[in-house]
Amino acid sequence: MPGEEAEVASGTPGEGVPATGAGTPSAPVRTPVHRLTVLYDAQCSLCVHVRHWLRGQRQLVPLELVPAASEEARRRFPGLDHAATLEEVTVVADRGQVYRGTAAWIVCLWALAEHRPKAHWLSTPAGRPFARAAVLAAAKYRSATAAPCSPGGTCAVPAAEAGG
Repeated sequence: MPGEEAEVASGTPGEGVPATGAGTPSAPVRTPVHRLTVLYDAQCSLCVHVRHWLRGQRQLVPLELVPAASEEARRRFPGLDHAATLEEVTVVADRGQVYRGTAAWIVCLWALAEHRPKAHWLSTPAGRPFARAAVLAAAKYRSATAAPCSPGGTCAVPAAEAGG
């Protein structure tokens, strides 16, 4: 519920790794999560569609949506590998946990009122293959529909839209 303290145990819904690059704690650590920042590829039509969909959902944990590798992303998270954030969806929690790929998708669902139960199931051994398959399918679609970048291999990132 918005305003309440939400908690994520390490490994549920995804395995968070501190932005400093330190490893995941050996025992589950409950860390309150009050806000999540989703770094998405603003040049990817599927990513932009998902961004709009996330914005339209009732959020138990507020999601801030920031273009990956943008000036804003670099300012907020100077320790991240920003080139990697363009390759796979990345979510950063307000306490420094970093979720990538499948774990990032699951934590996004976990933040949503209607989809939190599904996120819990997707984080289980039974559900994880389904989450991974969805991420792989999205990646395949993305690569098939991606606009070409400049000859130097760099893609321009548009300025962040007002309202995140």
